[in-house]
Amino acid sequence: MNLSNLKPAKGSVKGGKRIGRGTGSGRGGTSTRGHKGAGSRSGTSTKVGFEGGQMPLQRRVPKVGFKPINRTEYVGVNLDVLQGLAEKFNLESVDFATLKEHGLVSKNDLVKILGRGEVKAKLNVKAHAFSASAQKAIEAAGGSIEKL
Repeated sequence: MNLSNLKPAKGSVKGGKRIGRGTGSGRGGTSTRGHKGAGSRSGTSTKVGFEGGQMPLQRRVPKVGFKPINRTEYVGVNLDVLQGLAEKFNLESVDFATLKEHGLVSKNDLVKILGRGEVKAKLNVKAHAFSASAQKAIEAAGGSIEKL
């Protein structure tokens, strides 16, 4: 027995609806397309979201927000995460390579250190950006910061 011999069990698969095979079939005549109109003609297609002339949903729903096309997006790393890394791996400095190594960022990310939690370890932190509270907390613990 191999994969080319496999078949569904007898009677488990029903045949498809045969449309347009005479009035005796129950699906003859207009072949389930109704009478007249664009949908009854051959080669008809309507665009995605078309609602028969009614204002489509994507135009009825209000548009919210604004995303500038050239904004810089940062991946946030909080102080409690840095403290956890420092304790677990006995680190004195944290840079992009360290964060990437431990799976917190990807190679093209920009890193911003954020101020949630607290830092007890004296850390030398290198990142692309720092929040004011994170900067104060790191320097208060005796550490230093360096912007990349």
